Amino acid sequence: MKEIIWEVPEYEQHQRSKKWYLVAIIISVTLLIYSLVSANFLFSIIVIISSIIIILDDGAYPAFVKIKIDKEGVYVGRIFYDYDDLKNFSILHKEKLNVSNLYFETKSFFNHRISIPIKNQDPIKIREFLLKFLREDYERTDLPLSEIFAKFFKI
Repeated sequence: MKEIIWEVPEYEQHQRSKKWYLVAIIISVTLLIYSLVSANFLFSIIVIISSIIIILDDGAYPAFVKIKIDKEGVYVGRIFYDYDDLKNFSILHKEKLNVSNLYFETKSFFNHRISIPIKNQDPIKIREFLLKFLREDYERTDLPLSEIFAKFFKI
C-alpha cells in the first residue's frame, strides 16, 4: 500500500435544539451586561463577535477536506505535515461511543495536536501504515478534554 486517502468534513456539525439557543442567548446577554457594568469594553466586543460568528456559522455546511497519508507525510487538505515534524500518532476507536479518530502530536508549540476522523477507514490498516514512519502513543485512551467539551456544548 503506497498511500491512504479519504475525505472528512472540515468540522463536526452539531444539531442544536431551541433550548440550546435559549441558553446561549441568556449566557451571551449575561456576559454582555457584566462586561458593560464592569466597564470591560474589550470583553463586550469579544462577546458580540463570538455571538455573530456562532449565528453566521450555524447555517453553513462544512466543506470536505481530503486526507492523504503516504511515505512523505500527512496531507490535511492543502496543509502538509512531514513525518519529521510529528512526534507520534494514536488511534482512538470506540464503536460504542461512535468515536474513531486519528491523532498526531506535532513538535510545534502552537499546533500541538491534529485530530482527524477516520469513521469509514480501517484503523488497523492506518496503524500498520503509520508504524513504518512514526511511533505510536499507547497512552491515549480517551478523547481529549477539548473535544469532550466541544461535543457537550455543541460548538
